Amino acid sequence: MRPSVAIVYNKPKPSRYEAMGEQVAVDSILSVVTAVRRALVQLGYPVLRVPLTPPLERAREKLRQVEAGLVFNLFEGFDGRPETEAAVAEFFSEFGLKHTGCPAAALLLALDKPRAKTLMEAGGVRTPRYQLLTRESLRAFELRLPCIVKPCAEDASHGLTEESVVNDRASLEVQVGRVCDHYGGTALVEEYVDGREFNVTVLGSTDLVLLPVAEMTYSLPPGMPRILTFAAKWVSESSYYKCTKAVCPTDIEPELRERIGQAAMTVYRLMGCSGYARVDFRMDGEGQLHVLELNPNPDISPGMGAARQAHVAGMTYRDFIERIVLFALGSRDHGIEHQADDQRG
Repeated sequence: MRPSVAIVYNKPKPSRYEAMGEQVAVDSILSVVTAVRRALVQLGYPVLRVPLTPPLERAREKLRQVEAGLVFNLFEGFDGRPETEAAVAEFFSEFGLKHTGCPAAALLLALDKPRAKTLMEAGGVRTPRYQLLTRESLRAFELRLPCIVKPCAEDASHGLTEESVVNDRASLEVQVGRVCDHYGGTALVEEYVDGREFNVTVLGSTDLVLLPVAEMTYSLPPGMPRILTFAAKWVSESSYYKCTKAVCPTDIEPELRERIGQAAMTVYRLMGCSGYARVDFRMDGEGQLHVLELNPNPDISPGMGAARQAHVAGMTYRDFIERIVLFALGSRDHGIEHQADDQRG
């Protein structure tokens, strides 16, 4: 008898993203829930859906009442409270609920970008030089331009636009002000690495599985920075959406594929991940890899990102979802692992 699975997610509702034209990313969770539920039902798991709404204490009480053999965790945090993603994962542990994806500590660390970067550097992994800046601390800016200005604790490319890459102090001040006003009061400013961009998904806990490497390719008009903006992911009529493509598998030398894979597994372990996570890279002009970030519990929409990489590794979407479930339950399927390993070349 297969255990019952509770799909836990944040119920979409109007949020601060609506005013910024970014609500579509919030609402997209429903399509992922539908796809995961369909796959689980096809696999024979009894499934229930558990949508969570704020405040956090209400969510905690709702989870206390969940009776399931496993939680499939699709919760992404409440609007304006990114730390609630980790808090909900802590509730799973508190109530003895096995769950898919990364533990609370890894989710919390991924939000603390300065600490994560320090950890990577201590582990011998390159990451772009950075500063945390506010309007008041702009005078302390000391990085080399161009830079990219990002929100400190967002995912889904929230806050990333064509103007996020800055080439002068005036543009830097404008973007830092914009990010501080709309995304939490502090901006993450990094030296911009303008080279090839790769990402790879890592699965597992002890014996890790690397899915095939993907490359983001850009055919943008001159003058538009090659970055994965919010529009590139979500606005189908935009130039960024039309001119940005994920290529998987990408045509790279075995030596580079090995370097990407080794760095990804190192970061995954350093951050205390399990289940699944995606690691994003940029290559500089000297061929050195820089980790942009690790994204625990990334988007697993059918045909996108991690699911696309799983497909190239020989898995159907149903296989991919089952792999995530089996890792969470402490089971393994060596056949699927070997298929993924074979794609490393």
